[in-house]
Amino acid sequence: MAWKGRLNHMRTAVGMVLAVAILASAGCSSSIYGWQVRTHSMEPLPSFSQSVLAQEPVALFGGLAQPGLLGGEIGLEVLLSQILKKVAPHIKVIEPNQTLTTINRVGLSADYTRMRNDALQSNMLDRDLLNKLSAAVGARYVFQPRLTAFTQTMTDRWKFPALDFRVSQTRSGIMRLSLQLWDAETGDLIWFSIAEATMQSESLSQDPVYFEDMARVSLGSVIADFLNGKTASTYTPLNKILDQLIQVPVPEEKRTEGKPLTGSEQ
Repeated sequence: MAWKGRLNHMRTAVGMVLAVAILASAGCSSSIYGWQVRTHSMEPLPSFSQSVLAQEPVALFGGLAQPGLLGGEIGLEVLLSQILKKVAPHIKVIEPNQTLTTINRVGLSADYTRMRNDALQSNMLDRDLLNKLSAAVGARYVFQPRLTAFTQTMTDRWKFPALDFRVSQTRSGIMRLSLQLWDAETGDLIWFSIAEATMQSESLSQDPVYFEDMARVSLGSVIADFLNGKTASTYTPLNKILDQLIQVPVPEEKRTEGKPLTGSEQ
């Protein structure tokens, strides 16, 4: 039918016009997302100096999460390691895979599991278990990340019900996480920070707001507090160093060139 052809043509024309408008507006920002992170951090113990982390190794224990979020926490410690290398290369980090390998090799996996299970209830790392595990790993200090909330939503924008046509969606997410720094010898909680992040993306594709990107800016923000001695901050894409922690998507055609996949240059 001719009228169906005209309707399809109208949908295509509307889509092209609005797509151009969206892409033009997106070009006004250097960030691929709109995001904001608010942090609340405690001051480090008076007896602690950041400079010691350049000499004394710090281990990164695996992320924790409540039952409803289990699985999402996997890899938080790896992201934290990558972030520390970029924003705080002076900190002497023991890689997460090395930490887990050593714990398992010396037969302390049951102790590690018990300490983690207890920490889910108490928000503390048991001093005796912490001391035993850190001694085996060779670390004086331990960073412990924890995921406390994560949600994703999608909202239609620029939708034309009469044409059964949707141009774009706003993808958004909310994340809350915390990071603790422990003295493994004394059992002291040296420093603690929590972060709440929001992230939005106006998308023409089916790409979501990625968990990894939210985790990167959230962890980067609490580390920024730690390095700068701040107790409450708000971070946005105006902070270029943090914004560059987000991984820019690699076009699909570039993934078939037979080259090893690597992270984008930051």
